[in-house]
Amino acid sequence: MINYSSRYASSPQAVKEYNTAQLRSEFLIDNLMKEGEITLTYSHYDRYIAGSATPTTPLTLETIDPLKSSYFLERREMGIINVGGNGSVVVDGTTYDLGFKDALYIGSGNKEVIFKSDDAKNPAKFYINSAPAHTTYPTKKVSLAEANKLQLGTMETANHRTVSQMIIGGIVTTCQLQMGMTELKPGSVWNTMPAHVHDRRMEVYFYLDIPENQAVCHFMGEPQETRHIWMNNHQAVISPPWSIHSGAGTSNYTFIWGMAGENLDYGDMDVCKITELR
Repeated sequence: MINYSSRYASSPQAVKEYNTAQLRSEFLIDNLMKEGEITLTYSHYDRYIAGSATPTTPLTLETIDPLKSSYFLERREMGIINVGGNGSVVVDGTTYDLGFKDALYIGSGNKEVIFKSDDAKNPAKFYINSAPAHTTYPTKKVSLAEANKLQLGTMETANHRTVSQMIIGGIVTTCQLQMGMTELKPGSVWNTMPAHVHDRRMEVYFYLDIPENQAVCHFMGEPQETRHIWMNNHQAVISPPWSIHSGAGTSNYTFIWGMAGENLDYGDMDVCKITELR
């Protein structure tokens, strides 16, 4: 079963006038990890798709109407990170086993994608990102141990974190999709601070490892006109190219970042001075 919805692009001028309900309706993705379902959100920012598959029985990825394609990956590539129990993804007959926080890149042109869990009582929870692709690159699994790891921030500024680059140049060849995971150290709560924007690509954040009864306040908007959305575990938020994407939690947490656009340079960003944020 596949459930999908579409989100249209919003201008920064319009977002300045949004109330809390409008912000959440436009940018929050809160229907993820439903057992027995594939759930997708199609964003008109760079035609990006974010979603999930939580199989209690095998789930087959089928195309959706906005793609106008005969199969889902006819003109798309996909990244998957498992945030649940052990499972596997079968891609045109080849099985890729994914443990907790393992990633898989699937190139365009693959016709059949099937999601499976090893144990239906502890199902895999596959977080999915997809972007348009102009050519086909090989499908490749990347375990968390194989990721390129960056140690950023400090305890003194409450943003000590490990960035695991997983689906990114040097590890996986893609058309435009990039994905990875950032894990905050105990005692640190700020992600992506100092904040930045990158007008050449959009981004989606998926928050996880948020303890029960805790939350993350996600900041978005133009640097001089910021807004916020409170996030719970296993929720995602769309970040337009003109928006900062930063957050502070009531505890430490993890988030998966995924992005696409016309530039694959991870360091291509315009940093915003903390003292100039409004």
